[in-house]
Parts: sequence; structure tokens; C-alpha cells
Amino acid sequence: MPEVLSDPQRRRLDDGDDAAFYDRPRLVTHADDAFLARLTALYATVLDPGDRVFDAMGSWVSHLPGYAFDQVVVHGLNEAELTANDRADEWFLQDFNADQSLPLADDAFDAVLCALSVQYLQYPGAVFAEFERVLAPGGVLVVSVTNRMFPTKAVRAWRQAAMDDRVALVESYCRAGGCVVDRVVRDRPGDDPLYAVVARPETDA
Repeated sequence: MPEVLSDPQRRRLDDGDDAAFYDRPRLVTHADDAFLARLTALYATVLDPGDRVFDAMGSWVSHLPGYAFDQVVVHGLNEAELTANDRADEWFLQDFNADQSLPLADDAFDAVLCALSVQYLQYPGAVFAEFERVLAPGGVLVVSVTNRMFPTKAVRAWRQAAMDDRVALVESYCRAGGCVVDRVVRDRPGDDPLYAVVARPETDA
């Protein structure tokens, strides 16, 4: 699969071990309360009770609406954060920049969510192809971002782009992975702007 980012575009200011960088738990949110409430409201428009949800590049909170899901699997890089996530039925650790293959079955989830983290992916085409693979027919992918980041770990293409160009990057990641963009949400519920790309598997289009 051809990658979306060139070698210069995927470079980071800190190319050290990601596991070491994320070794210390950060039990904080990475956007303000208004952003997080708006994100939960967005999730409520695309998720249904009983859905199977994969929260990729997650942490100690998944921002899900309050109803019950059949399964919630959370991925991240810090064990303490994932253990603290009270919505997770299962969780696993994996560095997507080192290994893009998900240890998950085909068509296993009704939704794949990725909040506030996509800027750190060095091989987004391969990761998004895995997102598409694990989505069941009729499933949905939601990728949300704001203007915050750990700048030393974000890829160069992201650091140098304006917000609209970052959204375009996410759209290109979706297409590279085999998904079709359904809509783009742009909102400013508080101090932190919310941008979200909602996509569906290409086979559903």
C-alpha cells in the first residue's frame, strides 16, 4: 500500500522511543470540557446502544455517550491510563508507529473512534487500512482533532499545516485506508475548536 506521508513529512522533532515518552500516565484531558461534551454529542449521533466500539489511540476516558455497548476495546500506550478507563471491557498496548497490524478480527466493530491523537501517526495509510478492516459493514470511523498536540511527537506534515489542511490530511488518511468521508464537522464549542471527520468503509458507499 502506498503511504500518504513521505519520509520528510513523517519526521518528528523527537524520534525517540514512544513507549518511553508515554511511560508516565497522564490522567488529564487533552481538550477543554466544551470540546469533550461536543465530541460525546457527536458520538451519540453515530453510535447506537449495543454497538461494538474500538477506541484507538485512547486513554483513561473514551468520551462515549452514557448508554450501554456490547463491547468497548481501547488501545493506547500507557497501562495505567487504560486500566483507569471505566468504559473499557478490554484494552491493549501497541505502538502504531512500530507495528500497524491490529490484533483484532475482521468486521469486529461497528465503530472505530480516534480522538485527539491522529497527529502522531507516521504511517497513517496502513493504520487506517486496519481501521477499515476491523469495521463491520455499515460501520463508522470518527477521527477528531483540535489545535493542541505534543509538538515533539507530531509528524512534520501536521506541525506545518493549518487546521483546514490538517482536516484534509485526515480525509486523505481515510481514503488511503479504504474509507469514504461522509461528513466533516467544524465547531468551536469553547476555547478549543473541534474538527471531526466521519467516514464509512468504501464498500458501503
